[in-house]
Amino acid sequence: QVQLVESGGGLAQAGESLRLSCAASGSAFSRNTMGWYRQAPGRQRELVATITSGGSTNYADSVKGRFTISRDSAKNTVYLRMNSLKPEDTAVYYCNARDPYGLGILNSWGQGTQVIVSS
Repeated sequence: QVQLVESGGGLAQAGESLRLSCAASGSAFSRNTMGWYRQAPGRQRELVATITSGGSTNYADSVKGRFTISRDSAKNTVYLRMNSLKPEDTAVYYCNARDPYGLGILNSWGQGTQVIVSS
């Protein structure tokens, strides 16, 4: 359906910032709802943020005010700017693409990128 490749993960100290990128294949990117999810060791995967084709965003309470999701249709790329990082943000971050009406026609995942935040 859609191939997603994440990048930008790495090691950061508490209070620092990172920007994750997700490159998507295909011109249909512009119609999809995009999202970032994360999974910490021993925990279930959780939603971090989503953005619709129209630019509407949604954030988990734990990251609201610190993280910003955005998209660049010309580059078929979605970003996650992570400011004021905390150790509890440590996780593998996954990019997700869904069809705009939630019909299950599209639901693709990237391979993930590791984020480690030290105190």
